[in-house]
Parts: sequence; structure tokens; C-alpha cells
Amino acid sequence: MKLFYKPGACSLASHIVLLESGIDFSLVEVDLAKKQLENGENFLQVNPKGQVPALLLDDNTLLTEGAAIMQYIADGKADRQLLAPTGSIARYRTLEWVSFIGMELHKNFLPLFHPRAPEEYKPFARTTLTEKFAWVEASLSGGEWICGSRFTIADAYLYTVLRWANAVKLDIAERKHIDAYMARVAARPAVAEALKAEGLH
Repeated sequence: MKLFYKPGACSLASHIVLLESGIDFSLVEVDLAKKQLENGENFLQVNPKGQVPALLLDDNTLLTEGAAIMQYIADGKADRQLLAPTGSIARYRTLEWVSFIGMELHKNFLPLFHPRAPEEYKPFARTTLTEKFAWVEASLSGGEWICGSRFTIADAYLYTVLRWANAVKLDIAERKHIDAYMARVAARPAVAEALKAEGLH
């Protein structure tokens, strides 16, 4: 498999899940601004959406969208218990969090990173994110991981997005549970390996 990624972007979550799963894969860095691969080839020839992550499977099938990629990986390595079995409420709680992270957190960071985002919209995005992070802080008060006692694909995604809060200097008044959670995730060997491979701290 090949994972097309940009260091520190949302593709970090898929990278972490791949390492947690023990699947053999290689990394291909993408310059999203130029839509160009490391070797100079046009990334749009690989993924016409022009976004990461993208996962090229061994049979040359291309899978895109982080939520789908992480679920595919987790289902393929069910013994790693990164996603509970189909039919269990635990599975849908995890997917509930993946949806929340994507729609309420990830999406609201876009205007803070995108150079063409209107300046007048950025304060609204910051306020919205601050409110959503208060919910995350409260949700982390009762367990080791976001869905309970096991690390799941939701944790890989949440950790990735929470890292962006520091990058944009988002002021989160109360975040002792978030800080402790971030330290726990970062201490996982697969996470440390992913960060090192992407040149992140």
C-alpha cells in the first residue's frame, strides 16, 4: 500500500492507524499547493480531488477520504481492535466521534489555514472551535481514550486535529484533560513513529 500524505495534515490520522494496524505500507509526500509528488509527478493524476490522505491499495484501487481509509484499515485488521465489530454500539460511538471531529472540528479549521479565506470569517471559526473544544475537554474527563478504554481510529483523528489548535494559537481556557490526553496519545509507539516519519515534534 501507499499512503499519500502531507506532514501534519489530516493524513496523519491515517498514517497513525496504518502503523497501529501493523500493515506494510510506504509513504509518498504531496505538495498540496503545487499538487505535486516527491518525484515531480502531478498528484491530480493519482487523486483528482487533489487532497490527502489517499491510499493506493495493492490491487491499485485508490481509496480517499480519511474516515473511509481509517475504517477500511481497522476492518482489515480487526484483531487490533481499532474499531469495534459491526452491529456493536461501541462501533457506532466511534464513528459518531469520527463524524463530529470531521464536521465540527476539522471543517472549522479550514478558514484559519486557507490563504483565500475571508478575514472577517476567522473570528467566527475561532469562537466555534473554542466552543467545540470545551465539549471535547468535558468528554475526556471520564476515560483514557475518547471512546472509553481502547484506542480507536477516533483517537488518531482527534489527536491530529487537536495538534492544529496550537498551530493557530487557539485559546482554550480549560484544557487539562486535553493536555493529558495529548501526552497519552503521543506516548504510543505508533504515534511517535508517525510523527518522526513526518518530521513533526
